[in-house]
Amino acid sequence: MSEIGDAFGTAVEGGLFAKAVGKSSQAQPEHRELEDGHFTEGACLNCGTELIGSHCHSCGQKAHLHRTLGAFMHDLLHGAHHFEGKTWKTLPMLAFKPGELTRRYIEGERKRFVSPMALFLFSIFLMFAVFQVVGLTAPSDIDQAGFSARAKAVEAKAALEQERGALGDSNPERLAEIDDQIDGLATAIEAIDAGENYAFRDKEGNRQSQSINLTGIDLIDQGIVKKWRSNPGLMLYKLQANSYKFSWLLIPLSVPFVWLLFFWKRRFGAYDHAIFVTYSIAFMSLLFIVISVLVKIGAPEWLYGTMIAFVPPIHIYKQLRGAYDLRRRSAIWRLTVLMVFINIVAVLFLQLLLLLGAF
Repeated sequence: MSEIGDAFGTAVEGGLFAKAVGKSSQAQPEHRELEDGHFTEGACLNCGTELIGSHCHSCGQKAHLHRTLGAFMHDLLHGAHHFEGKTWKTLPMLAFKPGELTRRYIEGERKRFVSPMALFLFSIFLMFAVFQVVGLTAPSDIDQAGFSARAKAVEAKAALEQERGALGDSNPERLAEIDDQIDGLATAIEAIDAGENYAFRDKEGNRQSQSINLTGIDLIDQGIVKKWRSNPGLMLYKLQANSYKFSWLLIPLSVPFVWLLFFWKRRFGAYDHAIFVTYSIAFMSLLFIVISVLVKIGAPEWLYGTMIAFVPPIHIYKQLRGAYDLRRRSAIWRLTVLMVFINIVAVLFLQLLLLLGAF
């Protein structure tokens, strides 16, 4: 089941990336002869439409495409420069005028800005790459789950067995009590080894127990607990990997909550909310990158602490005002409610990650 979930997440992620970068060809062109390194076709090589100019009037592809290394290098440099130009137009607005960026993109200014989905995917990829570099990754050297509890149970069991041997048959009541305790400890050890919930008293008489209720569904909770206790390092790694692969789920999870803030305003639709959410998540990802770098280089705590506390709400407030043309009071109450919704979305997303990690 986990392999299916991983494959599904990777497939969707790849599909979103392909969608953000560009459309695929719709037809396979037949073999064409070249002239000076260029095709001499009379019909579009992408869609087959007859050419009547320098570009296909159906799909927009350029006619008489090149097939030389020099032209490829030209396209490479042009593409890098073009993307860089759009990025430097988009990022400053995303940081300082997020509402204006969102509104302008929604109203049709698409060519000059990086699309929300492309920026979202770029920021997610970059965030996890930076996390790897600065060392914010799942630890792989965690002790086996339940190791400490198991050691205490074994120690208590050994102490009781030693006491039982010393008593002999002199105190039948105490012997019966010790036997019950030994049986209970043996059951607890079996439960720890099986990754199940346990409860016992250690050698000093302190209660040791663990009962995890993450989702409220016993089947899922037991699957999570067993995997966590059997290999916590792997479980943490899978949670981190799934949070990367399924980060796109934050968008459909968030859109309904944003819709609740504007459902009586018919001028704003689900598309508007999706653009708002996607740009907002992209900015927060970039913010986490900056903060993680500041922590890594030893910046003062007050600096990144202030950024964590104040930058997200201020940014969301500015984006709400600009994207939805709100007055201050309207933006403030929506911001307050939205901060609550964000916590709900975070919990739902974590629940989904745990569900994916349980099987």
